[in-house]
Amino acid sequence: MLSVFTHCKADFEAVVVDNSGDPRIAGWLAGSAAERLRVVGLDPPLGFAAAVNAGIEAAVGEVVVLFDPGVELKGDAITPLLEVLADPTVVVAGPFGLRGRGTLKEFDESAGPEVDAVEGYCMAFRRADALAAGGFDPRFRFYRISDVEFSFRLRDRGGRAVAVADVPIEKHVHRLWESTEPGERDRLSKRNMYRFLDRWRGREDLLVGQ
Repeated sequence: MLSVFTHCKADFEAVVVDNSGDPRIAGWLAGSAAERLRVVGLDPPLGFAAAVNAGIEAAVGEVVVLFDPGVELKGDAITPLLEVLADPTVVVAGPFGLRGRGTLKEFDESAGPEVDAVEGYCMAFRRADALAAGGFDPRFRFYRISDVEFSFRLRDRGGRAVAVADVPIEKHVHRLWESTEPGERDRLSKRNMYRFLDRWRGREDLLVGQ
């Protein structure tokens, strides 16, 4: 979070959604409030997608840049994303793109620039587009695949997903992944893939490599 304040060159407000249910974190965030930092607390905690939606709804800017808590900015990562989104044909952009392997069941990292989806470690989109698409599917209580599903929601309304090269961002350990028991995270990941396929099965037309 602090790296955003250090490196962001655009006019911005940081919205932090506290979905932890931990009073110590809530207390720390309450003491960290600042002019450009707003905290949205969820009590009781909700699933991942519902928490993201709360942040999107609370945001006031035209563009939302979603960051995973394990991401650290090493420079101005915002400006290149805003520049790509200045193209009205682009609906979602970020440094970490994905392409399907000719199927909706498997996705690989892709430098793009044209991609099928953008990973939620860092993804930029217009708030109006997100609201019009219904936001993230709240059934995705675990984060895996929710970013792919959201990318497809945006693209299904018309528009492209673009991977942006050389965005100065470093990925650290994903805390939710590491804190979830391996068998449980595999189970939750598979369940989310089934949810994704339930909605998008047969939509291979949305795979840019086709």
